[in-house]
Amino acid sequence: MLQRGLFFVTIAVALLWGTFAFAGVNMQEGLWEISSQVEISGMPMQMPVRKHTQCITKKNIVPEEPKKEQECKLTDRRISGNTVTWVVKCSGKEPMEMTGKITYYGDSFNGVIKMTSSDSRRGKVKMTNHLRGRRIGACKK
Repeated sequence: MLQRGLFFVTIAVALLWGTFAFAGVNMQEGLWEISSQVEISGMPMQMPVRKHTQCITKKNIVPEEPKKEQECKLTDRRISGNTVTWVVKCSGKEPMEMTGKITYYGDSFNGVIKMTSSDSRRGKVKMTNHLRGRRIGACKK
């Protein structure tokens, strides 16, 4: 369940990057380090912080494909200044909805993604993913 949730967070973030390719948001292209910490409803402690890097450019933004059993669609996207909000809905065996908000500050960002999914064993599961990103250099070729 957690792996699937993190996978969809990645999809949401990738879809979000596509938003910035055509907007005048204050975001510098390059290699970004993204820190993610997930809280899951019903769990007494937070998950450990996970980090990954991603090259983000305005010309080469390719969202990751969802797993075959899931079909995810960006249903709402709004840009206000340097803040982007969005909604992604996924259908399939275990439907999921994600809402997100990220604010860019040139070479950094802060944001949150809230997810609600249906788990056949536990019912509705709510997760909140706190995101921080910082540009760490040029993309590696």
